[in-house]
Amino acid sequence: MKKLLSFLLLSVVVLALAACGKAEEETNTATNDNAANEEATTEQTALKVGASNGLHDLILEQAKPILAEEGIELEVVPYQDYVMPNQDLDSGDLDANYFQHIPYLENEIAEKGYDFVNAGGIHIEPIGVYSQDYKSLDELPDGATIIISNSVTDQGRILAFLETQGLIKLADGIDKTAATVKDIVENSKNLVIDDSSAPEMLVTYYEEGEGDAVVINSNFAIDAGINPIEDSIAIEGSESPYVNVIAVRAEDKDNPAIKRLVEVLHSDEIQQFIIDEWGGAVVPVNE
Repeated sequence: MKKLLSFLLLSVVVLALAACGKAEEETNTATNDNAANEEATTEQTALKVGASNGLHDLILEQAKPILAEEGIELEVVPYQDYVMPNQDLDSGDLDANYFQHIPYLENEIAEKGYDFVNAGGIHIEPIGVYSQDYKSLDELPDGATIIISNSVTDQGRILAFLETQGLIKLADGIDKTAATVKDIVENSKNLVIDDSSAPEMLVTYYEEGEGDAVVINSNFAIDAGINPIEDSIAIEGSESPYVNVIAVRAEDKDNPAIKRLVEVLHSDEIQQFIIDEWGGAVVPVNE
């Protein structure tokens, strides 16, 4: 009988120890899972977004308090150039960037192999033609010089716009987003299209009176205190396909925080801010 009681007591102790071990294991597992979930939540609700200085960054700043109320911390990193924002996105230094239009993004992907996707279009910045000497494109004299960007993606856009204004004609059947001066087949005013300038230099050339006219992207014009609506002698319409987008790495295309950022930028509040702030020089879109 004593042996039987000893055996039963030993069995109870073993089972109790096993149960305690299992409970401790489950507790540790639950603790680890909770810690992992908390870490994942933190990662999903802290966004570092690169943006062009003076326009894109201002729009993002308007979205910051709205996102903060929902527990999403938005850090806006301003840039002065068109190269580093994509390099930093690719390296993981940024979660997203907001500075480029669709043709530029597609060209960067094709040329540099970036695994990026368009997370949503936010606005259009119309290109404008500026001149210190002439009030309209009709006033441009025969042989006038028009200075344009040396960016390939800018050139197609600019040349297509000049074609819509009746200044030139591009070859039939070409992809006009990739057009260059070599694709001009008619030029009735014998215009000299100077395509040698970096886009960030165009404002300086306009202010110094270089050439007869200069074509400038609105973000550079606005950053320099130039009003595209009032100061240009011709400006691109809102039908432009050159929509500025939120770009992300393909792996983050379903990130809930990214999706919420885009939704906020599409909100009536932010779109009205764009209209009020730039008076039509920047056109909001919702796509």
